[in-house]
Amino acid sequence: MHVPDGFINAPVSAVAGVVAAGAVAVSLRGARRELDGRTAPLAGLVAAFIFAVQMLNFPVAAGTSGHLLGGALAAILVGPYTGVLCIAVVLLMQGILFADGGLTALGVNITVMGVVTVVVAYALFRGLTGVLPRTRRSTTAAAFVAALVSVPAAAVAFTALYAIGGTTDVPLGKVLTAMVGVHVLIGIGEAAITALTVGAVLAVRPDLVHGAQGLAAPLKLRVDGALVDVPAAPAAEPAPAARGRSTRGVWATGLVAALLLAGFVSYYASASPDGLEKVAADKGIDENVKEHGAADSPLADYGVKDISDARLSGGLAGVIGVGVTVAVGSGVFWAVHRRRRPEPVAGALGSD
Repeated sequence: MHVPDGFINAPVSAVAGVVAAGAVAVSLRGARRELDGRTAPLAGLVAAFIFAVQMLNFPVAAGTSGHLLGGALAAILVGPYTGVLCIAVVLLMQGILFADGGLTALGVNITVMGVVTVVVAYALFRGLTGVLPRTRRSTTAAAFVAALVSVPAAAVAFTALYAIGGTTDVPLGKVLTAMVGVHVLIGIGEAAITALTVGAVLAVRPDLVHGAQGLAAPLKLRVDGALVDVPAAPAAEPAPAARGRSTRGVWATGLVAALLLAGFVSYYASASPDGLEKVAADKGIDENVKEHGAADSPLADYGVKDISDARLSGGLAGVIGVGVTVAVGSGVFWAVHRRRRPEPVAGALGSD
C-alpha cells in the first residue's frame, strides 16, 4: 500500500507529513519506556524482518497481490511506540533507496501504514488479551485478529485522505468499496504472517514479546500436554531470570531468516500489482502519478543497477536492504534507549 507521489495533493500530503512527524516524536518519547539493553537491537531486527517480508508479495485475487504492512507485528513484538518507529524506518529506507513509496507522500505512508495499523492493531490486541484466556494460543489468536483488522483500517484511512486531497475525480464510494474489499483479502495474509511469527517467538522466548508482558494472569505454554505458567513481566523491566538470558541466538536466527527471505525467497514473490496499485489502475486514481524522486537510485525497484541477472539483482538488493535497515534501525533504537532516564536507586533520595 505504498502511496506514490501524485495520488494526494500537496496541501494534504503536507498535513499528513506533520501528523506523521508528530507521531514519530511522540513515539520517540514513548519508546524510551519500551526499550532496554536487550530489546533495542531486537527492535532493529524487527524493522529488518518487516522490510524482508514486505518483499514477498502474495496473490490475493486474479491479477492482484498483497504484502505485509507490519504495524500489528511490530507493535505486538516490541511495543506500539517502538512499532511506529519500526515502520517509519522501513518506509524511509524503501523510499530513499528503492524508490518505493513517494518521497512527498512519506508522511501519508507513515500515517496510513504505520500509525493507523499500529494504533488499531494494538488497541484491539490488548482488548482481546484482556478477555481471552491467558494462553499462548489465545495470544496468537488475538494477534491474528488484530492484524486482520488493521489492514482494511489502513485502506479506510487512505480513502479518507483521498476524499480530502485526491488529485483525480473518482467517486469516493467506488474507491472505498474497492480498497476495503481487496485489503480484507490482504489482511488475511497479514494475519497469518503475524500470528505465525508471534506464535514462533512465544514458543521459544515469550519474555521478548512485548504484548505478552504485563498481562493480568500468567501466560501459559503447553509442555508435554500440560499448561505451565510463564511469569509475566513489566514491559520496561524484564524479570530477573529473563533479563539474564542472552538474545544473541534470537537476533542471529531472525537476521538469517530475514536475509534468506529478502535474498532468495523474494524472487518467487507475486509480480502482480498490489492492492492499491490495482485499485488505482482500475479506478483511474493513478492518472496524475509522478515519477519517483529516487527513480535513478542504483537500487530502484528492488534491483541492483547494471546487474542483468534478475535473480542475482533482486536478491542482492534485498540483502542490502535488510543490512541497511537493521543497521539504521538498531542505531536509532539504541540511541533512544540511551536517552532513557535511569531509575532512581532506592534509598538514594531523602536520606541524611
